[in-house]
Amino acid sequence: MRYIERQVPEENAEGSYFLFGPRGTGKSLWLKHRYPQAVFIDLLMPDTRRQLEARPERLREIVEAAGKNRIFIIDEVQKVPEILSLVHLLLEENKQRQFILTGSSSRKLKREGVDLLAGRATLRSFHPFLLSELGAEYDAEKALQTGLIPLVVDSPHPGEVLRSYIDLYLKEEIQQEGLVRNLGAFARVLETLSFSHASVLNQSEVAREAEVERKTVSGYIEIVEQMMLSCRLPVFSKRAKRQLIKHEKFYFFDAGVFRELRPKGPLDRTAEIDGLALEGLVMQHLYAWADYSRRDCRIYYWRTKSGTEVDFVLYGQDTFAAMEVKNSRQVHSKDLKSLKAFTEDYPEAQPLLLYRGKENLKIDGIVCIPWNSFLENLRVGSPLFQV
Repeated sequence: MRYIERQVPEENAEGSYFLFGPRGTGKSLWLKHRYPQAVFIDLLMPDTRRQLEARPERLREIVEAAGKNRIFIIDEVQKVPEILSLVHLLLEENKQRQFILTGSSSRKLKREGVDLLAGRATLRSFHPFLLSELGAEYDAEKALQTGLIPLVVDSPHPGEVLRSYIDLYLKEEIQQEGLVRNLGAFARVLETLSFSHASVLNQSEVAREAEVERKTVSGYIEIVEQMMLSCRLPVFSKRAKRQLIKHEKFYFFDAGVFRELRPKGPLDRTAEIDGLALEGLVMQHLYAWADYSRRDCRIYYWRTKSGTEVDFVLYGQDTFAAMEVKNSRQVHSKDLKSLKAFTEDYPEAQPLLLYRGKENLKIDGIVCIPWNSFLENLRVGSPLFQV
């Protein structure tokens, strides 16, 4: 994979940290580029993994043999979570050491050791590419079709890589780690969840469509989230003036993964799938921007019981914005109805509408800009948008 400069914030040069992110997002490549002299321990290599599983104390031998090198990267540490206790001990013995621990699943780590390093290692996240990282030469429409996972972006055959990517998680991460007993049921739930992407999540409905128990669906969704393949948005309810629904909204972490999971047939409308993919693409950018920018900014959505909905509400110390995403090339007055309702209740919020057109507009005080222009100019550390 070629190296492309990322907008990941600089970490404390001395501090240890966990770097969590889905497989294929470029964590290892970024770390090797940033810490070229570090000792790199790759637990995806079968022989390395077997040796450390059999004798975790071998990590001490590796560290002590490193001489003056004090930086150690352990890739996919969830493969051998038992070594976390030894990492803790090695940090206690020599506070000059720095351990950077990557993971594509927090399930085993949260159960078996992340808390052990509390105070010794901070938590950081890694995301798919931002369009602003790829530059103007990259086709934004392509990102809408195949997503922004670096493995996919860098491939001449993105569709094949996406299919392999799904198989990787089903077969390697799920089956080999024994996270579920019934792989077929899990695959059905994943497929059914694709119909909930960018939509309000009804777990009872997912259970009925996938023909599994609701409790099982809840457990599977938890696994998917712990593997960083999805997230849920809560309803924004601060100083609520209207009756709001309580269900969360569901998103897969990448638009390409959503498209690959979503079944397609004669009864599926292309425009509907495109609209959901577009909203998901915006969501993954907002999620990365808020995470990397360290703005203490959370993302919500807003929906009243009468059905008035705003796709995204970003709320933080210096950010309060309401955003709608429309898969249309024209802006009509009805498209602004939800944003107007929200700003009636929250006049402090900045409203913004993204659409498929080509012109920057301002209608009834609401800024409307092309979606691709917004994403291509969204940069970590900069304001969300300028009015």
